[in-house]
Amino acid sequence: MKDLSNPKWICLKGFLFLLIGIISAALVLFEVPTLRVAALLGLMTWGFCRAYYFAFYVIEKYVDGSFRFSGLGSFVRYWFKRRS
Repeated sequence: MKDLSNPKWICLKGFLFLLIGIISAALVLFEVPTLRVAALLGLMTWGFCRAYYFAFYVIEKYVDGSFRFSGLGSFVRYWFKRRS
């Protein structure tokens, strides 16, 4: 499969990811409309964003600058290989 390189398609892909997140959160809040669920959704989103940032930016810039990750699977392989 060819890498995505067209800026318009990359922006569309980012927008679609955002749309998936917004719709999913709205559907969860529609099912259980409480402040607690809204707060937990917010914390979950923030936590996963920070974990993603850690997996790619922090590891690459501060831990092992020689390794370039191509996705979460690549990060998991790197992490287990590094631990053994």
